Amino acid sequence: MQMKAFCCFPQVCTYITTMSKENKTIYEFDFSLIYEHFANVERQGPGSPEATIKALSFIDNLTDKSRIADLGCGTGGQTMVLAQNAPGQITGLELSPEFIDIFNRNAAALGWQDRVKGIVGSMTEELPLEKDSLDLIWSEGAIYNIGFERGFNQWREYLKQGGYLAVTEASWFTDERPAEIHDYWIEHYQEIDTIPNKVAQIQKAGYIPVATFILPENCWTEHYFAPGSVAHEKLLNKYPGNKTVEEFVKYQRYEAEMFRKYKEFYGYVFYIAKKI
Repeated sequence: MQMKAFCCFPQVCTYITTMSKENKTIYEFDFSLIYEHFANVERQGPGSPEATIKALSFIDNLTDKSRIADLGCGTGGQTMVLAQNAPGQITGLELSPEFIDIFNRNAAALGWQDRVKGIVGSMTEELPLEKDSLDLIWSEGAIYNIGFERGFNQWREYLKQGGYLAVTEASWFTDERPAEIHDYWIEHYQEIDTIPNKVAQIQKAGYIPVATFILPENCWTEHYFAPGSVAHEKLLNKYPGNKTVEEFVKYQRYEAEMFRKYKEFYGYVFYIAKKI
């Protein structure tokens, strides 16, 4: 769950920023409670095994010798799906040591410790990986932290010629949308844009756009909001009266309500591209 300050998703990052303004500084905010929440869910944002596998189906020529990096991997929910369905060596990069501990335990439990390894590092700085060495860069819900355009430009140098980049990114589905959801997202993430504009950015960065598809609704409801709701209750019961927990849960529920009202206008989109 790669972060600028905490989050891998714009909604949560805005929550943290808002809380930091209401309190003293962002450094005094009790991040540990929010880490605890996200450590207790398989995926730290919208997605599903089916969506990961569908995106992977557009990637050609992976072999046992291929090198794959999952940037902003969180605890590795999607990474383990990759490992199950793709050959090669996989490195997960994540800012949180706690999440990397979980990541590596999960890989070991599945018997993949020899080819799936999580390391601590920042995706917004120079990557601790060799240039021109990767066959595939993966990043579900985390490219936000570096920015879509910057990510495609900066990560390109780590890919081999013909290597692939696959990311999910918040995108508009329509050219016009209700003011409430427009203002909500512009406040949270000003880089949100329409799918054609995102594809144009990919081409400008020196890639062939291979495929795009919208993540189905169940990637939000079944795989993000539902497990999150269970984790919220556990957190509230464990820390009764804790204002940080209460405000965080309130914000997460607000996020779910906004999606319910306006899911026809926005969502996450998988973008798969090939370096030329």
